[in-house]
Amino acid sequence: MKFYISLITLFLFCATALSQSLSGTDIKKLQSYIQSLPDEMVSPDEVAVIETEYGNIIIEFFSYAAPLHAMNFKKLANAGYFNETTFHRIIPNFVIQGGDILSRDDNQYNDGTGGPGYTIPAELGKKHLRGAVASARMSDNINPQKRSNGSQFYICLIDLPFLDKAGYTVFGEVIQGMKTVDKIAKVRRNKKDRPYKDVIMKRVYVTDRKKLNLNGRK
Repeated sequence: MKFYISLITLFLFCATALSQSLSGTDIKKLQSYIQSLPDEMVSPDEVAVIETEYGNIIIEFFSYAAPLHAMNFKKLANAGYFNETTFHRIIPNFVIQGGDILSRDDNQYNDGTGGPGYTIPAELGKKHLRGAVASARMSDNINPQKRSNGSQFYICLIDLPFLDKAGYTVFGEVIQGMKTVDKIAKVRRNKKDRPYKDVIMKRVYVTDRKKLNLNGRK
């Protein structure tokens, strides 16, 4: 019976994930589903792929330096959580940021305020170099432990050493697709750095690097 129910839950989740927009109820169901899943170990040969209309972005995990963040990203990707979310915050010469499930609802004004309903302990140490992939978080005054948002992440467009000092967790780096990242960084945006046209992550998944044709790095 439990196996049967889990299959139904998975089916409902996948069906919901295919829609263009999610209701508040849909999002709460997805958050509950994600919270019920175990973390998944990340092997050295695994990479993440983000598919966009501008091209693909391939990310290598720092699973030895930030294992909790790497495992969490893999779990979310495998569950389809990131699919159809957007890069909702784009600041040239700084970062592109995405991964918020609220970017899939009909309210653009709450983009950047959501997550899966949990945070992750800080795993500091890796540097914010161009191409670094790091987790967003709340400010120190309400988050003194520097815990990371459970799903929102950003990609550095340049070296950002001041974020190392501020204490943000870097858990990976782009090993192919920085040209795609740079294209995204050039899209037109409003005064709040939100793109006028949604920059959608069509599909995000984790796979073995041997299955991909990785011609060099970045």
